[in-house]
Amino acid sequence: MYAVIQSGGKQYRVEEGSKIRVEKLNGNVGDKVEISEVLFVGGIETPKIGRPVLPDSKVVAEIIRQDKSDKILVFKRKRRKGFKKLKGHRQPFTEIKVISIQTR
Repeated sequence: MYAVIQSGGKQYRVEEGSKIRVEKLNGNVGDKVEISEVLFVGGIETPKIGRPVLPDSKVVAEIIRQDKSDKILVFKRKRRKGFKKLKGHRQPFTEIKVISIQTR
């Protein structure tokens, strides 16, 4: 069984036991989080489609890691003006492991 969930404005296809990186979630390593924005559940006899989300469905996951991604450099320059600006950014993320997909 698999599900399509929404977290941080993005959609992810998850299965039990899969590890994914999502936008930063509140919590510490080892905490369990419940994601209630389940859009689709498949891999069963009749797939369930939410309009827009499925009521009484949730994905239970465990936080594995809280970290920042690799640095992205933003460089601005204007020709013939001597203007240069360099800035770096590291986006925080949360890595979770899906424990179970619960639906009715």
